[in-house]
Amino acid sequence: MSYDKELAAAKKAASLAARLCQKVQKVLLQSDVQSKNDRSPVTVADYGSQALVSFVLHQEFPGEFSLVAEEDSKDLRKDGAQEIVERIAKLVNDSLTSDGSYSVTLSTEDVLKAIDCGKSEGGSQGRHWVLDPIDGTKGFLRGDQYAIALALLDRGKVVLGVLACPNLPLTFISGADRHCPNNEVGCLFFAEVGGGTYMQPLDGSSTVKVQVSAVENPEEASFFESYEAAHSMHDLSSLIAQKLGVKAPPVRIDSQAKYGALSRGDGAIYLRLPHKGYREKIWDHAAGYIVVTEAGGVVTDAAGKPLDFSRGKYLDLDTGIIVTNQKLMPLLFKAVRESLEEKASSL
Repeated sequence: MSYDKELAAAKKAASLAARLCQKVQKVLLQSDVQSKNDRSPVTVADYGSQALVSFVLHQEFPGEFSLVAEEDSKDLRKDGAQEIVERIAKLVNDSLTSDGSYSVTLSTEDVLKAIDCGKSEGGSQGRHWVLDPIDGTKGFLRGDQYAIALALLDRGKVVLGVLACPNLPLTFISGADRHCPNNEVGCLFFAEVGGGTYMQPLDGSSTVKVQVSAVENPEEASFFESYEAAHSMHDLSSLIAQKLGVKAPPVRIDSQAKYGALSRGDGAIYLRLPHKGYREKIWDHAAGYIVVTEAGGVVTDAAGKPLDFSRGKYLDLDTGIIVTNQKLMPLLFKAVRESLEEKASSL
């Protein structure tokens, strides 16, 4: 079954949302240091991104529309939030005007309703769009990596995914150089089930097919992990790397941009091993999952089981998520299990 129409709409929605976020981040980074502690820019961009994606998808697929997304309008409907809501509505309308596809001006209530379209619970029946409007909010505030992550589930399976990564260099990144010297940043990764994974600049020019790293020797592999220690146990990752004989230091970047970078071979391994009790949400992984698997990678939980996106908003996992190529997975899985056992016995 082809999902070409859905993929085209998803690429359009994510690209528009990325432009909105770039606009907000540019203003944020030009502001003085005091306002860097102010989280309102990321709030505006987060809600604006969700409203824009929701609106575009609803326009393209009015009959059957279900969206599982991170935000709702509850806080925006409280007293004192009117100014932020107006800022969001202006950004959304400016984005729609500059695109030119939709001759419409949304009211603040239209914007709030678009945000609230994301209240679906998902599940194993029917089709559900899955959105993280800004994955990596701390990266966004630092002027670093973040992603707009959009996927489509059909009967519980991820059938397409789009990752818009506005600050990810178009060329290879390594631990030493996460910033592109010639300022060429902004990638759009997209994948459809059975169709491979592609990357293009956010401006929509030349598309290239991408593949995960073919490295077979773990000593030559580099690995990604979350920038924030709260999102992943860095000490456990380093124990796993030690067992594998990995020599390169970890590349720590925010958001599902890691999945995008891994899909084109920037690194060979991604470990996400959160602290006990943390429940992964489907919007944090759905788009990245298909972008990597269609590029030839393997994504499992720490017990080696495939990720199950059919159970609602949460992924019920064993301990964490491990991502690599098919050749390295048996070695990585063994190192993960041994490290987890050692950690458990030392407690």
